[in-house]
Amino acid sequence: MPEPEDVRSASVRLAGLAHRTPVLTSRMFDQRLGAELFFKAETFQRSGAFKFRGAANAIARLSDEQRRRGVVAFSSGNHAQAMALAGRLAGVPVVIVMPADAPAIKRAATAGYGAEIVSYDRYTEDRQEIGARLAAERGLTLIPPFNHPDIIAGQGTAALELLEETGPLDILLAPLGGGGLLCGTALAVALLSPGCTVIGVEPEAGNDGQQSLAAERIVTIPVPQTLADGAQTTALGDLTFAMMRDRVAKIVTVTDAQLLRVMRDLAERMKVVVEPTGCLAAAAVLEGVVDVRGKRAGIILSGGNVDVSLYGRV
Repeated sequence: MPEPEDVRSASVRLAGLAHRTPVLTSRMFDQRLGAELFFKAETFQRSGAFKFRGAANAIARLSDEQRRRGVVAFSSGNHAQAMALAGRLAGVPVVIVMPADAPAIKRAATAGYGAEIVSYDRYTEDRQEIGARLAAERGLTLIPPFNHPDIIAGQGTAALELLEETGPLDILLAPLGGGGLLCGTALAVALLSPGCTVIGVEPEAGNDGQQSLAAERIVTIPVPQTLADGAQTTALGDLTFAMMRDRVAKIVTVTDAQLLRVMRDLAERMKVVVEPTGCLAAAAVLEGVVDVRGKRAGIILSGGNVDVSLYGRV
């Protein structure tokens, strides 16, 4: 189980490797909501999303033998790109198990970074089984996108940087897919702002995290039909579920329609391109799902790898 100090260690490990992304503000949004909002723009991270932090941290922790043999990961896009880039920078071979219908921009970037892509059908095949089989057959180290202590600690450095810049916050919201970013965020909060309330935000169609906390067990759902492709997970991991149960105040959901409106708001008002998954936390605040009036609120914009044709339609 990763601990708060693991996030600080990851931050040292990633210094000079991961970008220290900007914290954006908007006077218009502050006035509209009666709050102070701080947006951590992981859209400007290497490979276009927060996932690079976890991937680079996990690869940095490999043994020499593991580096030589290579790694395998499964992902719909952002973890795939992050692992491919982190592997290239470290000289580690990377195999990515990726759904055939993954956004074209993410698939092209993953291949461009030099990873081998193994395609699968997300609706009929199990990516974890495929990853485990490849790991066994080729002697690869499996690095999952969220249920891994080094991934969680690395992803938590986004919130650590945010809090280092803003000071203590009243509330901090992060997108929730498998839970790596949210759990890492909660660890960073424990270090620098222990009085802060941590909230996760899922797509309404894929609220397995919300259901799991309510049921006090991991709930598995069918692959959700949502524009937030980075949050199309069907279940939390054992690590992320245990951490969320102990460290996260609650989980809320937003609709695809709300995500689309917020994508447009962020583009028009803040001049920043954010993918649907990356808008989850912002949508919870800007659409009034979570009341932040009178509070200092942190919002993680987790990524900007949106298909250009989708963005044009928005």
